[in-house]
Amino acid sequence: MQFDLITIFPEFFAGPLDYGIVRRAREARLMDVHVHDLRAFTHDRHRTVDDRPFGGGEGMVLKPEPLFEAVESIAGTAPAADSRTAIVLLSASGKLFRQETARRFATLDRIILICGRYEGVDERVAEHLATDELSIGDFVLSGGELAAALIVDAVTRLIPGALGNEDSSINESFSAVEGMEGESELVASRQPQVTNHESRITSHAPLDFPHYTRPAEFRGWAVPEILLGGNHEQIRRWRLEQALEKTRRNRPDLLNGAPLI
Repeated sequence: MQFDLITIFPEFFAGPLDYGIVRRAREARLMDVHVHDLRAFTHDRHRTVDDRPFGGGEGMVLKPEPLFEAVESIAGTAPAADSRTAIVLLSASGKLFRQETARRFATLDRIILICGRYEGVDERVAEHLATDELSIGDFVLSGGELAAALIVDAVTRLIPGALGNEDSSINESFSAVEGMEGESELVASRQPQVTNHESRITSHAPLDFPHYTRPAEFRGWAVPEILLGGNHEQIRRWRLEQALEKTRRNRPDLLNGAPLI
C-alpha cells in the first residue's frame, strides 16, 4: 500500500507519520507514504498554486493545472482508470469518510490524497481528476492536511499485519459492515457566504457551492459561462442551485429539515 499526499505544506507531515502504528507499518514495509509539494508542479517564478474565484467572492481557489500535473506525475496520465488507485480530494463538501470507506481503501494498492486549502479547489479537480471527494466531518478546517493524516491512520490499521493482533480491528467500534443505518442524521451549521465589492452572495445550502478560478478553459473543460458574465443575481442563484445539487449528491442527509433559503 502506498499513500501519496499532495500539499503546499509538506513539512506538516513530519510529525503525524513518525509515531505509533503508522511508523511501525512503514518500518515493516507494509505501507509507505510519499509527501509531494504542490508548488513543485508550478512553472512560474512565484510558484503560484491559487487564483481569484470566477464570479467574485472572498478567498482564493487552488488552480487545476498543478493538481492535475502532480497526480499525473505520480500515477500516470489516466490515473482514474486504475481501479487499484483512489484519488481523494479532501473537502468540506465531500461525502463523509466512514469506517467502511477505510475498509474499501485498505484493499487498494495506492491512495493519493489531495489536501485542499484556501477557499476551495477548482471544481474541475473534483469532476475530472478525483475518484472520491471526502469530508471527515461537519466542520471546516484550514486545510486538508489533518484530514489526510487521519485517513492514513484509519486505513493503515486495517492493513493485514499492521496491528499485530488482527482481532484488534475486528472487535472495535464501527467494525461491523452492517448497522450504519441507525446513525443519527446531522444538520450542518455551515452557511457559506461570498462577498464582492458590489453585492453579498449568500447560499444557505448545507454544503459549499463549486469554485472555479483561472484558466477559464482547462483541457477543454470551461468555467460555467454564468460566472463570467458579471450578473451577480444570476451568480447568486446559480451558486445556490449548485450547492443544493452537490448536497443532494454527496450528503443528502443534511437536507432533512435543514432550511435551504
